[in-house]
Amino acid sequence: MINIFWMFVQKRKVVNKMDTKEFKKAVDLLSKEKGISEDVIYDAMELALTSAYKKNYHSLSNVRVDIDRTTGEIHVYSYKTVVLVNDDDEVISLPTEEKEEKSESVDKVETEESEDDEDEKEIIYFDDRIHLKPEEAEKMVPGIKVGETIEQEVTPKDFGRVAAATAKQVVIQKIREAERNTIINEFSDKQDELAVGIVEMEDARNYYINLGRTQGILPKTEVIPGEVIKMGSSLKVYITKVETSGKGPLILLSRNHYGFVKRLFELEIPEINEGIILVYSVAREAGVRTKVAVYSENANVDAVGSCIGEKGSRINKIIEELNGEKIDIVEYSNDPKTFIENALSPAKNLSIFVTDEKKREAMVIVDQDNLSLVIGKKGLNIRLAARLTHYKLDVKTYEQAKQEGINIVI
Repeated sequence: MINIFWMFVQKRKVVNKMDTKEFKKAVDLLSKEKGISEDVIYDAMELALTSAYKKNYHSLSNVRVDIDRTTGEIHVYSYKTVVLVNDDDEVISLPTEEKEEKSESVDKVETEESEDDEDEKEIIYFDDRIHLKPEEAEKMVPGIKVGETIEQEVTPKDFGRVAAATAKQVVIQKIREAERNTIINEFSDKQDELAVGIVEMEDARNYYINLGRTQGILPKTEVIPGEVIKMGSSLKVYITKVETSGKGPLILLSRNHYGFVKRLFELEIPEINEGIILVYSVAREAGVRTKVAVYSENANVDAVGSCIGEKGSRINKIIEELNGEKIDIVEYSNDPKTFIENALSPAKNLSIFVTDEKKREAMVIVDQDNLSLVIGKKGLNIRLAARLTHYKLDVKTYEQAKQEGINIVI
C-alpha cells in the first residue's frame, strides 16, 4: 500500500498541483489499510519533506512544509526572526524562546572550568538566512516588532519530484512506527486473554501465529506436551506478554499456561462468562492434569455439574482442546478443611487439620489404602492440590500420626 501511494505521488509532474480526489483517495486507502489516522500520515509527510528540502536545496534556513488537507497542495515556507544588531553585526535582541535556548547553552558552558568569564558568553552574529533587520522587515510587514517572525513561501518548482523520492523512506519509517504503536495499543488490552490465529511459520524454537494485524510468537516450550501443531491450522492461544521490541511489537503466546484453561472455561461455559459461576483458582501441569476450583454465590446453582455439562458435553470440548489432558473440577469452599479435601479428590476418608492458618499450612491424614491416591503418580495429585488451595500440605498415614503422638478421632 505504501508503494502504491508513492507511485501515485511520483507520477504527478508537479506534486504541488495534485488532483484533490486522487490525493485524498490515496491517503484514505493508506489510512484504512494500516489503521492509522490521516493526521499521522500528513504529519509524517510534512516532517519528511522538510528534511528533503534542507538536504536537496542545501538550506540552513528555518523552514516548514505544509500540506493542504483539502487540496493536496504542498508549500514550503521559510521564516525569519526580526532582530536588532550592533555595528559589529552582533545580535543584541532575541525572542524569548531563542534567549532560553542560548541561556541553556551558556549554563552548560558555565558548569565547565573556564579562566575567562567573557569567553563563556556566546556571541550570535546576524544571519540573513534566519534573521531580518527591522528596516527590512518593516518594508515587508509594516508595524512588525523585534522578536516577531515573517514567513515567506520558497517552494521550488521541481520540489515535487525531488521531495517524493527523498522523503519516501522517512515516511515509510514514520508510518511503520505509528502502525507498531497502533498494534501495541490494540493488544495491550488483550494480555492474559484468549486469541485465535492461523499457524503460519515454524522454526527450531517457535511457531509464528497470524493474529490478524500482526504475528504472535508461540515458543515450542509453551505448547501442550504431545500435541501436533499443523501449518495453516486455526489455533487458540493465550496471550502472555505484549511489549515493544527493536523489530516491532512482540506478542508472546502460550497453550500450556494455567490461564489458558481458565479462558477456555469462560469460553465454553456460559455461566462462568456471565459471572454466575466463578473460577477461584487453577492448578495445571500441562499435558497431564489440571485442577479447577469453582463455586457459585447462588445456592441453587450446581457449579461443578454446570461445568461438566450434560453427559460431559462442556468439559469434553475443553479436554479436546487440551489434547486429552485430564481435568478435575472441584468445588471451592471458604472452609479450608473442606476445600483441601475437595482438592485432593479422588482420595477419600481424609482427616484435615489446619496447623498454621497464617502460614497456610495443613496436615492431611489418610489411611494406607488411600495414600497413593492422595499423593498421585509422581506426587502429581498432592502437588496440584497444594497449588489449587495455596496451602502447604503435609501428608501422613494414621499409623504415622499415632507414632508421632497425634490423636485422631475418626
